[in-house]
Order: sequence, then C-alpha cells, then structure tokens
Amino acid sequence: MPIPSQTATFGIDQIIQIKIPKGVDLSCAIQESVEQNNIDSAVILSGIGALKKGVFRNLRVEPKKYPVTNQDRLYLVVKKPLELVSLTGWVAQRTDGKIEVHAHFAASYVEGDTVRTVGGHLTEGTETSIKVIVTLGILKECQKAAVDPLHQQWDLDLE
Repeated sequence: MPIPSQTATFGIDQIIQIKIPKGVDLSCAIQESVEQNNIDSAVILSGIGALKKGVFRNLRVEPKKYPVTNQDRLYLVVKKPLELVSLTGWVAQRTDGKIEVHAHFAASYVEGDTVRTVGGHLTEGTETSIKVIVTLGILKECQKAAVDPLHQQWDLDLE
C-alpha cells in the first residue's frame, strides 16, 4: 500500500538568531519575534539555553474523533532549572492571514543524581532562565498552513 505524503522544496534565504532574555515565555517570544520581523515562512533550526519552567504537551491517548481536545492530552509541567537541548519546528502563513508557529522541544533537568530528559509540544508557560538562543532558517518561498481536514488543526499545506 503506498504511503500518502506531501513534499515541497524550499530554499533558505537567510538565517536569523533570536536572543530571548530571562523570565520570558518562550512560545510567546518566538511568535512575537516572527511577527515583528515580518517572517511568514521559516524552519526552526535549533534552540539552546536555560529554562526555569517547561510545559510539555503530549498526546495521552489517540482520540476516537478529531479534533484533539485537552482531555486527550497530558500537560507535564516541570518547575526547576532545565537545559534546553533541542527545539525544532516551522513557521507558516495560515490561510486566514495569521502566522502559525509549531514547535517541539526537549529539555533536561537533574533529579537526585540523575539527569532526566523530557520532550513535547512547546506550550505557553515555558519560561526562560539566563537566556535562550533560537535559530530560524528564513525560507525564500512562502510556506502555507491550512486546517487539515482529517485532524481539524493547523498543519503545513505542502501542495
């Protein structure tokens, strides 16, 4: 059975780095930065730095019907020093004209004498500590996001 897929090729026009200071909501800062810099199409190449709180959103169960609701999700809140070890995602212009930022992250923290690493969808409430550097690859072409008819949520539209 063939696997349905969509592909698109984009060129990177430039690389931009955003330094986000201590005490800032990481998700909101990325959204504000792309809007202030008129970025409508990008890939989140990386993010490193320190966090004082991480809010990780994951799917608890596969929903019987869509869209996914908060009852289907688990929000894990970690309130302790965290090291941001990975940040990836995309920025796209939605069909309604707004800019959609979709990002996932992983962060590690110390528990006793053990380092634990957790990951999930970057959610509002994730707060920076010391600083975070986010690197975006700005695309030459406009990347679009549309509501996926099956999942009923914003997703990349690569057609």
